[in-house]
Amino acid sequence: MTDGRVRALIEAIHATPTQAVLYLSGGASQALGWLLSIPGASNTVLETLVPYSRTSMSLLLGKAPAQFVCRQTAEEMALSAYNRALRLSRPGLPVVGVGFTGSLATRLPKRGDHRFYLSTRTSNRLWTSNVTLSKGLRSREEEDRVSSHILIKAIADACKVYATYDSEIKESDIISDSEEIFDDDQELQQLIDGQICMKIYPFANDNPASSRERKIILSGSFNPLHDGHLKLLEVASRMYDDGLPCFEISAINADKPPLTVAQIKERVKQFEKAGKTVIISSQPYFYKKADLFPGSTFVIGADTAARLINPKYYGGDYGKMLEILLACKRTGCTFLVGGRSVDGIFKVLDDFEIPEVLKGMFVSIPEESFRIDISSTEIRKRRESQILD
Repeated sequence: MTDGRVRALIEAIHATPTQAVLYLSGGASQALGWLLSIPGASNTVLETLVPYSRTSMSLLLGKAPAQFVCRQTAEEMALSAYNRALRLSRPGLPVVGVGFTGSLATRLPKRGDHRFYLSTRTSNRLWTSNVTLSKGLRSREEEDRVSSHILIKAIADACKVYATYDSEIKESDIISDSEEIFDDDQELQQLIDGQICMKIYPFANDNPASSRERKIILSGSFNPLHDGHLKLLEVASRMYDDGLPCFEISAINADKPPLTVAQIKERVKQFEKAGKTVIISSQPYFYKKADLFPGSTFVIGADTAARLINPKYYGGDYGKMLEILLACKRTGCTFLVGGRSVDGIFKVLDDFEIPEVLKGMFVSIPEESFRIDISSTEIRKRRESQILD
């Protein structure tokens, strides 16, 4: 049972829009029970994982950590949890990743300290606490309770819920905290460097706290954004009115250098002016985007659909093409295909032979609903010619 002060704090956390993924190892287990037992938990908790074994921790981090109980491991757990939260949350909602790793009291006396590291990562903040508990003063359950109190307080801080209550810390315990704040440019550079998987600019008037979890995503370079893009996503949104429409730009290009921070910010201004949500991601390929945005509907042109089902783009391997696209299908993703000029001829989805096992994954936009032949490349060429003239 939680006491009244902890319960009140968790109720306040659940009342915020912030959603969380928690990765905990070696302690703070009572915090999970407190969070999940109080009504409103589904507003806050997206996912929890307890990577207790060495193998589980290595799989989580993508490597075997040099030390399992240290600041670096806690921060890497928090970053991994943050990226996972971005994948699972609805666009526009704030998220927090929580990493905890501890070495608390056991049945046998320990030669080393009883300690834990706790880290939280949000879009603009990395906070880490190192706590060393006095030996011999508490049982394992009591040490777990202390760590749980501090974890709940850390989540509250990340949710901008500020409260004070007794976390049962004693004068002989040692606590050391650190904090790093990121600005928009630093966050975009972290994305370019592959540290974070996406950054969302929720410029649209859609209510991000709505129950719509499906994303309707139109990907592109948008250099520039034009009426054809806006119309296409509008049509797609009418066809799937249970989804949140989003534009998406990959900062990483398969054939060109990554976009710079300045280039990204310049393109983002277009969406702010248009009042449309845009996501900056780190993935140029659709099979990677499917993993990044599970359950989403991707709005594509017929020319892109033609490439997706062409073994030429998979090293000439038809089996590899099926394997990759079936993996996309397993994420729950679908492709909504609009007509587009291919080799000078306007084509729609029905003009292509879709493999039988993939047919349910591709849906056609009727030509009478959408046909605009203009492209960003043509607009850029016109602008360049006007400048030269």
